[in-house]
Amino acid sequence: MYLYKRFYFVLGFAIACLFVCCKKIDSYNIPSSDDKTKPQVVTNIKIDNYDGGANITYDLPNSPNILYVLASYKISDATSRQTKSSYYSDSIKVEGFAKSQDYDVTLKVVTRANVESDPVTVKVHPGQPVYQQIFPSLAMQSDFGGANIKARNPLKKNIGIVVVDLTLPRPSLITQYYTNRDSIEFNVRGYDTKERKFGVYVTDTWGNISDTLVKTIDPIFETEIDKSKFSPFPLNTDSKIYSNWGVPYLYDGVTDGSVPPMHTNVGAGIPGILSLDMGQVVKLSRYKAWQQYQFAYTDGNPKVWVLWGAATPGADVNLPATSQLGDVVGGWTQIGTYNSPPPPSGNIPPTPATAADVEFVKPGFDFNVPFSAPPVRYIRIQAVELWNKSINFFIFQEMTFYGKPQ
Repeated sequence: MYLYKRFYFVLGFAIACLFVCCKKIDSYNIPSSDDKTKPQVVTNIKIDNYDGGANITYDLPNSPNILYVLASYKISDATSRQTKSSYYSDSIKVEGFAKSQDYDVTLKVVTRANVESDPVTVKVHPGQPVYQQIFPSLAMQSDFGGANIKARNPLKKNIGIVVVDLTLPRPSLITQYYTNRDSIEFNVRGYDTKERKFGVYVTDTWGNISDTLVKTIDPIFETEIDKSKFSPFPLNTDSKIYSNWGVPYLYDGVTDGSVPPMHTNVGAGIPGILSLDMGQVVKLSRYKAWQQYQFAYTDGNPKVWVLWGAATPGADVNLPATSQLGDVVGGWTQIGTYNSPPPPSGNIPPTPATAADVEFVKPGFDFNVPFSAPPVRYIRIQAVELWNKSINFFIFQEMTFYGKPQ
């Protein structure tokens, strides 16, 4: 594992954000006064530094002709910014600094006639920017068909993690993952098992870029898990089945609704649970799940569900309605909580799904199994919330699992 200093890549997102941050507010620039008197400067300046920025407070001149205060400053050797604060405020925020060091900030008072005061220059010394704070937590390891990337963002700031393929002489962008979550984990997939070199770095809203973590990765073999080995694993604590629409309908290969879905009994209740034996121990990588699209976002289609797994038969126990990844109950390990993507229309019951919503769910949705999840053979599918909260049973049309048999 190596650290390469500043692997630069043109980021459309960062550039777009930079333009937004630096864009002039047109309404500030429309003269609304014929008074060309030069304004006085701000006084009694105080500075409150924070990570990556500073808040500057001041006293404004006593004049009804003032429109705003303009702060001009460089956030890096190559990038300058301007920030404006209306006369209603006695403070201005300057942020996006690339390092924790001294920076000059020039303050000017601007009137309604667009006349500027003399400049007043102050020094700010922001704390370490968040993108630099996150970088030491970056970790990359082999995953199914690619690499698994993790990082910590305890302040929950908007950041991006960029992954590049360094295998070929010309680096290529793989993905740009933007988030404000505190615990970050995602995957890059689609590669064979040949050794590859990946680079990953952190960027922020202002286009600052961290060092690059570079690592050679051996992608792990992944295959679709053989459904011919699947069978029900009925437990007394499972939900009752509706008619004969049991667990085998979950893996019959039919996704178009031409046969019934797996369906718990009407009145069985939510949370509901059904159990499956895959017939072999598997290190799962991901799975694909299909709603019964004829009843998209209603009927018993789940909104939130949990997967529990065990390599050997777990106990016949009730599982808790709330749980965390890695919790173990009666030999069953919680291997993920999943949320169905919402309908594009925004319609939820009792408002019916649109034709576009139905088309959206037809192909099914892909879900990752955390790399930290243990290999399992037995799976319990626990529906904890439905789109239609008046329904007391759950359904799944189909599930297809991927991973590496052990």
